[in-house]
Amino acid sequence: MKKQTSMNQDWIATARTLSEALPYLQRYSGATVVIKLGGHAMGSDEGMASFARDVTLMRQVGINPVVVHGGGPMINEMLSKLGVETEFVDGKRVTDAATVRVVEMVLSGQVGKRIVQAINHEGGRAVGLSGKDAKMIICEPTDPRLGLVGTPVEVDPRVITAMFEDGIIPVIAPLGTGRAGETYNINGDTAAGAIAAALGADRLLLLTDVSGVKGADGEVLTELSAKDVHAMTADGTIAGGMIPKTETALAALKGGTRAVVILDGRAPNACLLELFTEHGAGSIIRL
Repeated sequence: MKKQTSMNQDWIATARTLSEALPYLQRYSGATVVIKLGGHAMGSDEGMASFARDVTLMRQVGINPVVVHGGGPMINEMLSKLGVETEFVDGKRVTDAATVRVVEMVLSGQVGKRIVQAINHEGGRAVGLSGKDAKMIICEPTDPRLGLVGTPVEVDPRVITAMFEDGIIPVIAPLGTGRAGETYNINGDTAAGAIAAALGADRLLLLTDVSGVKGADGEVLTELSAKDVHAMTADGTIAGGMIPKTETALAALKGGTRAVVILDGRAPNACLLELFTEHGAGSIIRL
């Protein structure tokens, strides 16, 4: 009898959660949500399966999810295996012709296909792309010293929106094409921000290995404005690896993205918690 009572309580809690999610399901129906997947969120098979279920559910309830992924650890591992020496300038990898071939192989092949397979296994319909496909992302060199590292200057999202019409979930590797047809490696966050801006996305979710943007007291801030970000960067509260993420957020907002959320991709169902609950997850940034 106690077991049955406990089960009834669990069912009631589940029903209440679903009921409370209804306004958010309605709010995001038809919305475009770009998700940058990276870090430990891609590390385990269990975490990948959980992420794939979340993205598939988002598509099922009428959201148009777009997954943009990184793959730095996998690239490093493959470069090591192949004996390709890596040079760094100011802590950033120099991408020469040999390196970019490995980067493309790992991102478009190993990493991208793993995500596609996971989503398809959960009942979704995912297709792997890179920014090179259909001339989606045109790049210029970020810094000549870094070689084939590119910054997006043009993004054509038509191949993505065409997939939306067929219920397909695009999974995009952060690669782009130069004016002369060369291949460029793009920072994953930067690529996600540029794609979100081009799509006029309702949300850009940057999945990271931290719980969000922390204030001076070390507590995660649930909501920030662009003005807050500028002030916290100036006084050193936002520092280190959080700086490029907030810079990506500001660029995406300026380009037309409605809001950006920095959240912990290791947390179970992080994307669903952010979209479909009142308290959300992580730190949301708006203009």
